[in-house]
Formats: sequence, structure tokens, C-alpha cells
Amino acid sequence: MKYFGMPLGMWLLYKRSFTTQLVNVVGLSKKEAKKINTSAKPVYKDIIRKIPEFEKGDIFKMNIVNCALLSSFYLNLKEKPSLDVMADYYQEAMGTWATKWFCKKGSKKKFAKSTCDKYKKTAVLKAADRNPYSWNMSFHPYEDDSGYECRFTKCGICHLMKELGIEEVIPAMCKLDYAMSDWGGTSNFIREYTLAGGGPYCDCGYKKK
Repeated sequence: MKYFGMPLGMWLLYKRSFTTQLVNVVGLSKKEAKKINTSAKPVYKDIIRKIPEFEKGDIFKMNIVNCALLSSFYLNLKEKPSLDVMADYYQEAMGTWATKWFCKKGSKKKFAKSTCDKYKKTAVLKAADRNPYSWNMSFHPYEDDSGYECRFTKCGICHLMKELGIEEVIPAMCKLDYAMSDWGGTSNFIREYTLAGGGPYCDCGYKKK
């Protein structure tokens, strides 16, 4: 994957918030946070370059770019925070006006036919069979028409973070799903299992509010 387009844009959009929250959440000094920002950038670029380009129709490119972003900062922390601190850190770092606007915009079509059709096409694509940094999923509408569940059997985040030797922080990324649903405002997020937690799959359920 080239350090251009989305990967470059995501770095420019979030580098400030990821640095600021090192102070606000992790408890580093501003000097320490700035130093980590500087050292994280080449790590981020290196991670991005090792990821294959996503094929047309694969909707999960942003997910793996976000994973590379968090990983680059985490890898440069000399003292690793607890999982709870990292979960809070990631949520605060991602909780910018841009993310909340994106969630609000997407929530308007959360249960539209076009969104459901997109997930059905993604389920057929099975991109992770060819790119281990992507996802395989199945789509399950609720029988009472109250929403749907996306059930993931292969996870690019799990693959990348295990490859980087930091699989302990995977659940910090999983927790953001709840916040993003709240920021969207039209759904309640429901989950029973995660692959990171040893479950048979990751279930992402969205119930209409």
C-alpha cells in the first residue's frame, strides 16, 4: 500500500489528536508526546508499505489504516499502558469532530437497502482469502427487522497486530465500535464474541433506536 491518499490523509488528520491524548489519557509530558509523534511517523509509513493494496470493492481499507496508526504510536511507548488505558486513549484520539461527522453521516443510511446490499456484496467478496489484512464476513438481518449483524470470521486487525507482536492491544480497537455507534446516534451496538477474545467470530450487531 502506498503512503498516499487515505494513509497520508489519515496521518495528517489524526496525528495531532493521537499526540494530544498521550498527554491527556496516557499521562506523558508534552515533550515526551511530541517525541513519540516524531518517531511514530516512520513506523506508520513502514507498516503501510508492507500492507498489500486493497482490491476494488473491499470496504475495510480505512480499518487497517487506523490499525496501523494506533500501532505506530503504541510501538513507540517505552512503558506500555494497561489495556483499559489504551482503549480510552484510542477512543479519545479517534473522537475528533471529523470522526463524529463521519459517523453521523453514515448513520443516516445505517439501515438503508443500499447499506445492506453493500454488506451482502462484501460477504460474497471474501477479500481476506486473498489479502490477510482484510476481513471475511457474513451478513445476518434480524428476523424482526430491528437491524442486522455483521459476523466476521477473519480480521485484518488481528492479523496485523499479531504480526507486529502487539496482539495484547487488539481489544482496545474492538471497543471503539461501541463509541462509533453512539456517535452515529441511530443504532445500539450489540456484541457477544470477538476473535481477539477467543470467540468463534466477531459479531457486530446494530439495533435500530
